[in-house]
Amino acid sequence: MKTVCTKDNCTGCMACVESCPKNAIKIVDELDSYNAIINEEQCVNCDLCRKVCQNNRNVKFTQPIMWKQGWARDTLVRSSSSSGGVAQAIERAFVRTGGIVCSCAFEKGTFGFMFAESEKEVEKFKGSKYVKSNPSGIYKKIKEYLIAGRKVLFVGLPCQVEAVKCYVGEKLDNSLYTVDLICHGSPSPKVLDMFLAQYDIDTPKLSDIQFRNKNNFAVREGTSYIVQKGVLDKYSISFLNSISYTENCYHCQYANIMRVSDITLGDSWGSNLDIQEQRKGISLILNQTQKGKELLEQSELELMDVELNRAIEHNHQLRHPSIKPNTREIFFGEIKNGKNFNAIVRKLYPKQSAKQLVKMLLIKAKIMGGMTNYGISYVMK
Repeated sequence: MKTVCTKDNCTGCMACVESCPKNAIKIVDELDSYNAIINEEQCVNCDLCRKVCQNNRNVKFTQPIMWKQGWARDTLVRSSSSSGGVAQAIERAFVRTGGIVCSCAFEKGTFGFMFAESEKEVEKFKGSKYVKSNPSGIYKKIKEYLIAGRKVLFVGLPCQVEAVKCYVGEKLDNSLYTVDLICHGSPSPKVLDMFLAQYDIDTPKLSDIQFRNKNNFAVREGTSYIVQKGVLDKYSISFLNSISYTENCYHCQYANIMRVSDITLGDSWGSNLDIQEQRKGISLILNQTQKGKELLEQSELELMDVELNRAIEHNHQLRHPSIKPNTREIFFGEIKNGKNFNAIVRKLYPKQSAKQLVKMLLIKAKIMGGMTNYGISYVMK
């Protein structure tokens, strides 16, 4: 098997697929890892795939020059966002200046990337997506827009940001603006499919999917919870315990304070601001470049100082990648053998599972309310 980069280290960025002039590359999703496989019969050895692959290049990292915490001044933008709504505020300001935004949205069962040129269109990007997304098809379009003299803002995971920068090249970099999201790791979408299948839910038939509402983690379609409002479902338990990610995430080269984008966004976990503000959502903002400063200045944001060391302490992905659990091999071994998703998580995390079962029973009996701020303790692991 001939691969573009080291086996099981593929991030799934799809840049190699789009670079190949002979359609000789296929990304193989094996649940626990991705691999970019080269069809040697079609390959003409141009080596374009390996040259564009971020895993085969020396990545240029940049130290943040400014760090803040804050939120969108528009209360509707802030309330409808997973965190403080800073990403959406930046996107809205960018399209108002005539720019084009490219980011991830859920449509027809797929977590793919789309383009937006109006404030209404950027609304489809809001919300955290705790699953691996597919940037396939965007690279050529981004490059075409830049060549035509348009400004493009790309918002994605750090590995996706680096992939776009690799594909576009330095000559067009002046008109490319980038925002990366602090990432703890991402599972294959097939893992989500398996979780939903237990409830007779076919992912492509969903009109919408959400994974989080501020500090409350739970999979839902719109306002309808898959399990129970106020209960941490088994998909969320597996995600927050870092057991369901693809292999490359545990060796992520982007998991440090040095970044590859103009701006890095995450949650200001451990904020020393008032608890009421925390419940409304507070974003962490790291600014690396002059272009990043420009994005922040043109956006309608409420920004304030944050202690960088405290922010790093509460966002481990700014220090090191997620640590692979010892039971991960069991998790994927049983999933691949067709075992029930929820049963596997109950087996591996019996105490957490039992706690959530008790919560569900108490909520159904109307002894306990349906909203609980249980998210931060998991994320801080």
